[in-house]
Amino acid sequence: MLSNPGHTLIDPKTKKLALKIYSLENDNPFNEIQRLNHYSLIWVKNGSGTAKVDFNQFEFSENTLFAFSPYQPFLIDTKGWEAEVIYFHPDFFCIHKHQKEVACDGILFNNVYSEPLVKINSESFDKLTGLVEQMKNEIQLDELAQYELLVSYLKILLITTSRLKQEQQQHTEKQALSQEEPFVLERLKDFINKHYKTYRTASDYADLLAISPKALAKLTKAHFNKTLTELISERIIIEAKRELYLTNKSIKEIAYDLGYEDEYYFSRFFKKNAEVSPQLYRKNVGFDRASMA
Repeated sequence: MLSNPGHTLIDPKTKKLALKIYSLENDNPFNEIQRLNHYSLIWVKNGSGTAKVDFNQFEFSENTLFAFSPYQPFLIDTKGWEAEVIYFHPDFFCIHKHQKEVACDGILFNNVYSEPLVKINSESFDKLTGLVEQMKNEIQLDELAQYELLVSYLKILLITTSRLKQEQQQHTEKQALSQEEPFVLERLKDFINKHYKTYRTASDYADLLAISPKALAKLTKAHFNKTLTELISERIIIEAKRELYLTNKSIKEIAYDLGYEDEYYFSRFFKKNAEVSPQLYRKNVGFDRASMA
């Protein structure tokens, strides 16, 4: 059941959800595919199960925090748990817009190369619990500078969890330093970030890395549990979402900037990979409505 009905903050400009925090005990509203138009943090304090995210599946146990971007498809299967759930809309706090402030874009969210989760250690447990309680209390108050204080709490929470995930990633990378394969994959990441607008096939990147497409396919599947095509597509979608949120460029302009001469082909590609059309994404999430008001 829901241990409480939730603490919700409504944006006075858009009249839509800005921030919501609630607790779960046994009840699971995520047992069917979710495509939410806000950022979602789901902190599993107790319990275990399986999460299906995008094309992948992950096992999880207690003290696991999931971080999902708007419209990122996910499903959580669990027989019993206790969890804290935080929703926040990009108009309240946009990861793309404030990535330098919180250093979590590409670590906690929008990371096509790692799992969308972080393990919460004992040192951070009390700190995060305190932050969540402070946010719940502040939502109830309707006092001066409420938004600013809530954004500050949220920033601290995001920075804390991003640091944890970065530490865990660095530990994993150190364990693999003696292997040649991770070095090839680091180069692959660099090449995708540099060339995703122009190079779209496995053979393009295999040529850059001087290995066979078959060998590269095995590496990406083994280390990322994704095909190279999926990695490239996800990187394009991340950039398209940035443009849809942060700019007032037309869909045609965004498509062209991303290497698509046909706007309609790009729109079909976006909908296939993001589960929503670029027009609907912009309407519900996109171009920084708060700054336009």
